[in-house]
Amino acid sequence: MMKQDTIHINDLSIGYRTKHEIKRVASHIQARICSGELTCLLGENGVGKSTLLRTLSAFQPKLEGEITVLGREVGSYSDKELSTTIGVVLTEKCDIRNMSVRELVEMGRSPYTGFWGRLGKADKRIVEESITLVRIGNLASRMVHTLSDGERQKVMIAKALAQETPVIFLDEPTAFLDFPSKVEIMQLLHHLTRSMNKTIFLSTHDLELALQIADKVWLMDRTNGITTGTPEDLALSGHLSGFFARKGIVFDTETGLFRIDNQYSREIRLVGHGQRYAMVRKALQRNGIRAVRNVESLVWIDTGDRGTGSAFLICYPDGHIQATDTIESLLQQLSV
Repeated sequence: MMKQDTIHINDLSIGYRTKHEIKRVASHIQARICSGELTCLLGENGVGKSTLLRTLSAFQPKLEGEITVLGREVGSYSDKELSTTIGVVLTEKCDIRNMSVRELVEMGRSPYTGFWGRLGKADKRIVEESITLVRIGNLASRMVHTLSDGERQKVMIAKALAQETPVIFLDEPTAFLDFPSKVEIMQLLHHLTRSMNKTIFLSTHDLELALQIADKVWLMDRTNGITTGTPEDLALSGHLSGFFARKGIVFDTETGLFRIDNQYSREIRLVGHGQRYAMVRKALQRNGIRAVRNVESLVWIDTGDRGTGSAFLICYPDGHIQATDTIESLLQQLSV
């Protein structure tokens, strides 16, 4: 499917108006969101992510600037028009009793069913298709309050799909979930952008998942406002390193992942590749040894993935080579 610009943001300022003052959260935002892409908004607590999400979804008025959705200023939409254009999945846990999963997904058809909320054949077909797309057919007859957090989040996504909006906003969809459920939800959202050409925009604190799965990332901070791009472009430009350049967190340009900023007492040359290299490097750095390929050291390590069998090799200046079977024994030999 062809990707299209769905949302244009021009010189946008967001915040709150009171009787006595205007509190600006962010100003002069320039960005766009495309169909067929999963876009993730990253930023620390209190920076204004939820305010931005509410403003884009027309839950909260903007202070200045333009938000154009499908070629129209968002403020020109009626409530009914918005309900068939933008779907929203909020952070709050869905604490609903005496309602089945199918009944909750059916509520996504409310913009189309009128006052009485009666579903026709086409509505029921769309509900079943939404349930199938999110792979919750086995849950359809269950009561919502009996579901796990991850299952409930899938149900809310199915409800948004049943709403048949081209745009879906999600506020922290992986909050409260364990790691496997977080991965599953993010993969599901990414699949939906591709298979249905949806425009999906979400805020999240799950940095690693966002950088691995998102097509576009928005970095939001108080100093620089919003910086956008692919995760890879943001890494190469140094924006990711700068964005997380605070005590204790470092963006590792070699792995493309975040790591704890350890204090190193020495350096050692590490040769190898793949998982074995990554795991040895991780263990050494946790123990205060900076391990990389491009340093010189009297003692160096070969991770044993180049025809040396399953052993890790410690190579000494006199030519002696000591083989160890585990990373634990490797650390012991290095007196870590």
